[in-house]
Amino acid sequence: MATKKATAQKAPAATPAKTDPNGYQIKAAEWGFTKGDTNSQMMAALSTRSALTATTYKAFAGGGDELEVTDLMGELRKAADEVSGGDLSRVEKMLAHQALALDAIFNNMAQRSARQETFKGIEVLMRLALKAQAQSRATVEALAEIKNPRPVQFVKQANMTTGPQQVNNAYAGASAHSGIHSCAENSQSEQSKLLEASDGNYLDTRAQGAASRVNQTVEAVG
Repeated sequence: MATKKATAQKAPAATPAKTDPNGYQIKAAEWGFTKGDTNSQMMAALSTRSALTATTYKAFAGGGDELEVTDLMGELRKAADEVSGGDLSRVEKMLAHQALALDAIFNNMAQRSARQETFKGIEVLMRLALKAQAQSRATVEALAEIKNPRPVQFVKQANMTTGPQQVNNAYAGASAHSGIHSCAENSQSEQSKLLEASDGNYLDTRAQGAASRVNQTVEAVG
């Protein structure tokens, strides 16, 4: 009589615990953390290294729980490293995609405005359409600036004069009458020069005047 061998039943394999898609699961060595860092220090460092940006990105990405914040943090960090190393290809592609998306928004708003029957509806939709068009153009200009940056020129002012210079700003804030007053002073100065003798001696106004023949009754007093 054949005997049946009793086979031991295998215990079901333990299912791995589901990870929190909104939690931060990182390797300390990759982010430069040490055992001496506290949780507060690590959270402060993560908040300035795209951790909050990854959470915001996920909220608008539409990936649901399938998209984990940890993966977004790694991709954002990779993009930042590329820019720091001078590789702007990812940013250039992003701007190109955004410009095309804005152009699609422009066309959608423009077509919807054409189906409106009221002036208010046409105005609102056309305003949105033109805003999208302006943003698309600005995005293209930003992309062109990255691809072909404008050369920066530093112009230094050169002083070509020789010898000492003196600038008189005494009359810089004076009124229009200051010009007339200045001309009068110059005229008086010229008259003073004419009263000087040719040999360099000045006219002595205290000297005794000679008698004039025009009026004989007036004589010089000694």
